[in-house]
Amino acid sequence: MTNREITYLEAVREAMTQEMRQNQDVFILGEDIGIYGGAFGVTRGMIEEFGPERVRNTPISEAAIAGAAVGAALTGMRPILELQFSDFITIAMDQMVNQAAKTRYMFGGKGKVPMVLRTPSGSGTGAAAQHSQSLEAWMAHIPGLKVVQPSTAYDVKGLLKAAMDDDNPVIFYEHKLLYKTSGHVPEEQYSIPLGKADVKREGTDVTIVATAMMVHKALEAAAALEKEGISVEVVDPRTIVPLDEETIINSVKKTGRLIVVHEAVKRGGIGGEIASMIAESEAFDYLDAPIKRLGGLAVPIPYNPTLEKAAIPQIPDIIAAVKEVVKNK
Repeated sequence: MTNREITYLEAVREAMTQEMRQNQDVFILGEDIGIYGGAFGVTRGMIEEFGPERVRNTPISEAAIAGAAVGAALTGMRPILELQFSDFITIAMDQMVNQAAKTRYMFGGKGKVPMVLRTPSGSGTGAAAQHSQSLEAWMAHIPGLKVVQPSTAYDVKGLLKAAMDDDNPVIFYEHKLLYKTSGHVPEEQYSIPLGKADVKREGTDVTIVATAMMVHKALEAAAALEKEGISVEVVDPRTIVPLDEETIINSVKKTGRLIVVHEAVKRGGIGGEIASMIAESEAFDYLDAPIKRLGGLAVPIPYNPTLEKAAIPQIPDIIAAVKEVVKNK
């Protein structure tokens, strides 16, 4: 396997390109994904290789895009739909929540819905309240949908391959600030199973479970805390549904402490689900401090850069949380 470095954005494009070359049933549809290359340039150059039949520009209607994808999936195609911003899934809720998520169950498994909804999520780009939300917990609440949040270039390529091979609808969140990050990514195709977490950093004093962009903030906080003699383990679930409970439980049993960090609003976020899961597991008896959650404030994401930054957890917040839970160590 080759050992070269590409960006997160390039890894997404490469995963789709390789899949489309080998499977004629795979096609992409979305707003301005053709010659323009999509809102963030992820599909740039793909229409030249695959043509407008397989890289389909659509009207500005998320409901139509999602509805067409559901229908195509039911006929045996394997569509990848791109929504320009994850906030716009609100316009496609009936198609995703009542159709895509329910069809396989309602038809006894005979009606497969192999589709991937790719969409940029998160804040940090000054895109304001209607283009900066993190709604993964909302989607995780829906039986029948799988929810993926890759944090690295390596992970995004392998997880997208697994999502494209899945016979169920997958919501695939790509954080905007991660597109320009780079990492070692094999040129060959590979797959990372959905539902398998990754321990990004080993530690002994406290477990941080972090998602998407917060994985990188947690790793930076862990590096700073190491200088003060505090050993932090960072666990990246990678997929919210299915959730790798075993890896998280084993980590908490080792460290005795848990902090969950996500960018989405703390209230109703996936952090509450993870905290409850630990409280209901054998790991609860190993806890030496209360579980702590860090999440976004219950406010729309501001346009002002300073306020935008203040609305979500930052590295100093993570460091302070760690010091609080290890103070009696």
